[in-house]
Amino acid sequence: MSAPTRQSEFNSSITPVGTLFRDAENTSAFFKAGITGFAGTGKSKTAAIIARGLVKLARELRLTYADKPVYYYDTETGSDFLRKDFEVDGIKLRTLKSRAFVDLLAAVHEAEAHGAVLIADSVTHPWQELCETFRKSKADRLRQPTYKLQFQDWAYLKAEWAKFTTAFVNSPLHILICGRAAFEYDFFEDDDGKKQLEKTDVKMAAEKDAGYEPSILIYMERHRDMETMKAYRTGTILKDRADVIDGQIFRDPTFENFMPHVRELNLGGPQLGVDTTRTSAKLIPAKDARDDNARKRRIILDEIETLMMLHFPGQTAKDKTAKITAMLKHFQACWTEMEEVMPLFDLRCGYETLHQELTGGPSKYSSTPITEKVPLTVDLKDGIPDAIMDKLPATNADPFHIPEDLRRTDAPKASGQATEPNWMEDFVS
Repeated sequence: MSAPTRQSEFNSSITPVGTLFRDAENTSAFFKAGITGFAGTGKSKTAAIIARGLVKLARELRLTYADKPVYYYDTETGSDFLRKDFEVDGIKLRTLKSRAFVDLLAAVHEAEAHGAVLIADSVTHPWQELCETFRKSKADRLRQPTYKLQFQDWAYLKAEWAKFTTAFVNSPLHILICGRAAFEYDFFEDDDGKKQLEKTDVKMAAEKDAGYEPSILIYMERHRDMETMKAYRTGTILKDRADVIDGQIFRDPTFENFMPHVRELNLGGPQLGVDTTRTSAKLIPAKDARDDNARKRRIILDEIETLMMLHFPGQTAKDKTAKITAMLKHFQACWTEMEEVMPLFDLRCGYETLHQELTGGPSKYSSTPITEKVPLTVDLKDGIPDAIMDKLPATNADPFHIPEDLRRTDAPKASGQATEPNWMEDFVS
């Protein structure tokens, strides 16, 4: 038996071998759909049709949630015009008219506890509300009239949005999310070599990864029959994880059109989209070096301020001038720059010279005064090959000395006359 490798030892310390994987089973028991499209394409109507169909199917199968209401998170008042359709089927409809992201999160949890289906129409607004609320809050904290979202802000916003997407995937609840459509653009080079911006695709107008979460993604479009001049809608299946209706186009979609996908669900079974209880917490160090540096900066700044106060305790013009002079001499900066941006290394270097000037001795950060001459221990000739070094003149030799093997054997001639062998010495003298 071969000795265990470093990799196997590492894996064993994280998770016991043989306990991570299990036999495959279908743990997708609920319909998770995304419906996108431009204005008037039938997103809300299609979502209501699917929701009613899911409740009627649950009644036929006598599932536990069959008699529970449909919950409708409504940002556009579309539920007002769909209420009668639910009444005809004897399905209770409960609505929440809001655009707040926090209400969307609460809607998922409430519908999970008391409902059969949740329609979120649309998720475009709560994403916009989250970004706008964060932007206004940041502007107020900075005391600015406006604030433009920065690159680092998106990490927080995406983490907050992930709370919804995680609940969407894992919740034991049928969830239909509607979102406005938006075009994707890219640059292409035309025949003249110029960059042209062109539409390349359509996406849901929400957080950019919103379309990845649903198991089935439907793109709605509005058309007009030129013979009858009547409008109709089509639903294109952009994504179907079950791969049973992927790419198909349905005219004025009905619930029966989506039944092939529904049959692939484990209706009535357990729902486990992704196990979010497992984390990589064991791999994250308890102490972040960057956090430690921030703490050390606060300490050294306090030490600098304390040292200044001990030697310049007064508020006279003389003491104030002495403090400013000392800062400029040892830190080449004023206090605000030192406190806000100066690196820890520069702060400690400046503190060391300041401490030695004011106290006459080194600080706790140095056991040797930096004013002490440090002997040079590096041989500057170390990198030069010995073969070349042997031919170089000694440091105290005549700078115009020419080694014997490099001397000219024939003396140059001037005006047709031969020059003496010591012509170089005569020339430079």
